Amino acid sequence: MAGHEAAHWKIEELDFSRIARAEVRQDDNLFYLVACASFIESGSDLYTQNLVDFFQGDDEVTAWLTRYWEAEELQHGKALRAYVSHVWPEFDWEAAYRGFLEEYATLCKVELLSPTRGLELAARCVVETGTASYYRALARSTDEPVLRDLATRIATDEVSHYKHFYRFFRRYRQEEKLGRLRVLGIIGRRTLELKSEDADCAVRHVVRTRSPERAGDAAYVRQLSARINGTVRANLSPGATLKMLMRPLELPARVETVIQYPIRQFMEHVFLR
Repeated sequence: MAGHEAAHWKIEELDFSRIARAEVRQDDNLFYLVACASFIESGSDLYTQNLVDFFQGDDEVTAWLTRYWEAEELQHGKALRAYVSHVWPEFDWEAAYRGFLEEYATLCKVELLSPTRGLELAARCVVETGTASYYRALARSTDEPVLRDLATRIATDEVSHYKHFYRFFRRYRQEEKLGRLRVLGIIGRRTLELKSEDADCAVRHVVRTRSPERAGDAAYVRQLSARINGTVRANLSPGATLKMLMRPLELPARVETVIQYPIRQFMEHVFLR
C-alpha cells in the first residue's frame, strides 16, 4: 500500500494556466458537469464514515478506506473545485456546497447500505464502475487539455478503487457463500440507482447559486439534468463499463457470452434512457 500512496498524483501537477479560459467559460454544460462532480466528490467523507462503521473489525478494509479511498476521493473534489474556481471565479462554490452538503447528509445513511458486507462490496463495484465511466466520458467530451488530464486521472483512480473493492468482495463472497443470483440482484439494483438522487441534489444546488431565478423551475432543472446525462451518454464506452459490471458475477466464459446481451440491453436502458 505504501507504493500505492507514493505513486498517487498531486493537484500541483495540474497546470491551470494552460486552460483557454475564454473558450471554456462559454461552455455552460461543462460548468455543470464539473461543478456537480466537485460537490459529490467533496462529500466523500460522509460515505467513508458509513463504510468504516459497516466494516468495523475488518482492519484491512477500514485501513484502506480511511488511508487511501477517502483521501483520494476528497482530492478529486478539491481538484475539480480548483478547476471551477479558476474558470468560473464568480461562482460562489462554498455557499452552494454548504446547501448541497446539508441535503446530501440526509442521503448518506448506514441503513441504506446493502444487507451484507459482501453484497455492499458488490454494490461498491457498481458505483465505481459508474464514476469511472462518468470521468472517462467527461475526458472524451472536451478538447480542453487540463480538464481532459484531470478527468483521466480521476477515472484511473476510480478503476483502482474498483479493483480494491472487487478484491475485498471476493473474500466476502467465499465467507458469505454468495450465489450469483444474489450478486446479480444487487448489481441490477445499484445500476438502476446510478442516476441517483446524489446527482439531482448536486444539480439543484448548483442552479440555486448559479441561476437563483431558475431555482424553483423544476422543468428547467430536469432539462439541465437530461442535458448533462446526454453528454455522458454520448461519450460512454459501453464495452468497458459492461465488463466492469459483470466481473463480480465471475461467470464461466460460455455463460458470460450468453448473458452478455441481456445485461448490455439492461445497462443501455439505464445509461441511455
